[in-house]
Amino acid sequence: MSGADLWHLLFGKLSADALPFYSAIAATAAGVVVCGALGAALLITWLGRWRYLWREWFTSLDHKKIGIMYVVLSLVMLARAVVEACMMRMQQAVAFDSAGFLPPDHFAQLFTTHGTIMIFFMAMPFLTGLINFVMPLQIGARDVSFPMMNSVSLGLTTAGAGLMMVSLVLGKFSTGGWSGYPPYTELGFNPGVGPDYWIWAVTLSSLGSTLTGINFAVTIYKRRAPGMTLFRMPLFCWTALCASILMIFAMPPLTVATALLACDRYLGMHFFTNSLGGNMMNFANLFWLFGHPEVYILILPPFGVWSEVIANFSAKYLYGYRSLVYATMAIAVLSFTVWVHHFFTMGQSADVNAAFGIATMLIGIPTGVKIYDWMLTLFRGRVRFTVPMLYALAFLLLFPLGGLTGILLANPAVDYQVHNTLFLVAHFHNMLIPGLLFGMLAGYHYWFPKAFGFRLDEVWGRIAFALWVAGFVLAFMPLYALGLMAMPRRTDAFFEAAYLPYTLVAAFGALLILAALVSLCVQVWVSVRRRRETEVFAGDPWNGRTLEWATSSPPPDYNFAVLPQVEGRDAFWLMKQDGRAYRTPDRYEDIEVPRNSAMGPVVGMAGAAAGFALVWHIGWLAIIGVLTMGGALIARSFVRHTTRTIAADEVRRIEARWRDAVAASPGVTRDDETTPANRGHAAMEVA
Repeated sequence: MSGADLWHLLFGKLSADALPFYSAIAATAAGVVVCGALGAALLITWLGRWRYLWREWFTSLDHKKIGIMYVVLSLVMLARAVVEACMMRMQQAVAFDSAGFLPPDHFAQLFTTHGTIMIFFMAMPFLTGLINFVMPLQIGARDVSFPMMNSVSLGLTTAGAGLMMVSLVLGKFSTGGWSGYPPYTELGFNPGVGPDYWIWAVTLSSLGSTLTGINFAVTIYKRRAPGMTLFRMPLFCWTALCASILMIFAMPPLTVATALLACDRYLGMHFFTNSLGGNMMNFANLFWLFGHPEVYILILPPFGVWSEVIANFSAKYLYGYRSLVYATMAIAVLSFTVWVHHFFTMGQSADVNAAFGIATMLIGIPTGVKIYDWMLTLFRGRVRFTVPMLYALAFLLLFPLGGLTGILLANPAVDYQVHNTLFLVAHFHNMLIPGLLFGMLAGYHYWFPKAFGFRLDEVWGRIAFALWVAGFVLAFMPLYALGLMAMPRRTDAFFEAAYLPYTLVAAFGALLILAALVSLCVQVWVSVRRRRETEVFAGDPWNGRTLEWATSSPPPDYNFAVLPQVEGRDAFWLMKQDGRAYRTPDRYEDIEVPRNSAMGPVVGMAGAAAGFALVWHIGWLAIIGVLTMGGALIARSFVRHTTRTIAADEVRRIEARWRDAVAASPGVTRDDETTPANRGHAAMEVA
């Protein structure tokens, strides 16, 4: 066996050519990733926190810690995606009648990684993390139905995100866009490893999301507290339920599509090729059969956040609760009837396009119901302009603009003209930034005190809010005009002078968005340093209405010492009115909680290794990775002691400490809830 054969056996297609020295920008990005990873590892080693992280976080099956880890992963990936977006906008700003600073191939990698990260590794982990943390608390449960599945889902998602980061260091990523359309991503057109990175990162993410959907749906159906009927659940739980059902039915088509594309690339099959019976429209239908429900997987949980934030900071019952529930259900059902509008330009008959255009317009009706219900909740409410409420108001102003442009695009004739222009990019971001990202940031600010026991700094929160809103408006509103002027999307250079002023404004807006992200980091730094001044251990800093505020901040491992008895909507609000909120129970009992397990991290690391091996055709490593994943599952089936018991005396001690803190904290009014006087004990006021 020659040296070359031995190298191929051990390392597959991996060689020195995979290093990112094809451009200074790529090498710098790789250096940032490597230095960041090494710096984090060295810092943890210097602090001696590896054992702590492994025992308290990485192997934890506590839904709250898993939710927090999802959000941390999301924010890390958001940082990369925002930087890439800024690079694309800067390239377009300087590329009038010139090549700019990004080669076309590198620009194509950027718009592919940006879209893939924002959908699969920023948005999905963020909303999954919020649901993970909040939903079991809101329904009065002690954990999700399948804690181990929860950890495995996190491991698979993290593995996919890891492949995305490795692609910056070894090889190049796909240039086929976040939708990965063949035949461009077929082996004949794109023989590099980029599409393979995309396939396995997305596949790992979709598998994790499918398991997550099953877990959340079963939890909501089976683990609600006594008295919590479906129509007593908070709106956030309703949106989580509908989004979970969409995950269960929408993620498998994506997994099938990526698996078939992998068969084409690895096994010489012809599902989506240009010849020998292949048909790329099958991929388009499979992908968008996932893709449009995915849009509502992304948008429904933020709708739940808006319902909680607007009701709480208006000090009112949510207006039109049942209509909001029915509107959520209608959106979930209709989301499966509109996927063809994503390829109106691909040659369907006029009848087919008309049917899907009408179905697309119908979704505007339940969405409009929600907007009006939220506005009527604000009407004559005692509105407090906290940071989450500011994001809600920005959403109410900006999101309908994106909805209106969506109605325009639902017309096949209009869509045919602007589909491949920046008008579509503006519409898509007009929906997802005010709708999704602002919603996730509002939820992050709203529930941060519950997760960590102290409030985020209000001043830096307002600075970040102003930068996000201004950056969004300046970065994306000019794209509507550019689209109507026929500037193509995904273009790295242009020769039409009329485009230049708009691209310059958009680039400035992208820089403001980058500044907004930096402001969020500064806010966390300032908040951690001042955490003693903003501590809210008593647990109710916002005069909350739902059950998550009926515990200490952060909540204990078991969430509730005694499962709450729910007697109506806004259960905690009713408890406070009736004087039952902080009543000491007659007796405590032992409580069982899930015991830590390494299965989730092991499956995640093995999945990442298998994905990396498949990208580079390292057969032995792929086999080891797949066998390790299966072996971990089999080994787990032999584990008998899967829970640990928190003794009743320990529960009594934890609960006594919390109730003592409540008694020692002065009741704070709504007017003072953003001041140091707020220690987490809200004074009961008339709504």
